[in-house]
Amino acid sequence: MLKALADPSRLCIFNMLMEGVQCNCEIAGHLGFSLSLISHHLRVLHDVGLVQSERDDQDARWIYHSVDRRRLAQLDAAMKTLLDAGRIQPRLPSCGPKSCESC
Repeated sequence: MLKALADPSRLCIFNMLMEGVQCNCEIAGHLGFSLSLISHHLRVLHDVGLVQSERDDQDARWIYHSVDRRRLAQLDAAMKTLLDAGRIQPRLPSCGPKSCESC
């Protein structure tokens, strides 16, 4: 998921989706990208599970994209664990000059 979000274009698209449901044309209009490029980036985000898509009930040509809240919650929990400063423990390296300070 982080690799997918590392691309600046996908990060911008994901940020837009964090504001609510969007269609390709809204994203393309905001970012100035072609519809095919938007579709490519959305596919990458969809493939990693961050984005879900739904076709319009009345006109299936329209597809609406949104953030998958369940996957977002999983990513959020993983990042909170990874970046928890309380996990940092005092220790000395087991090799190099600092490992023999008492020698």
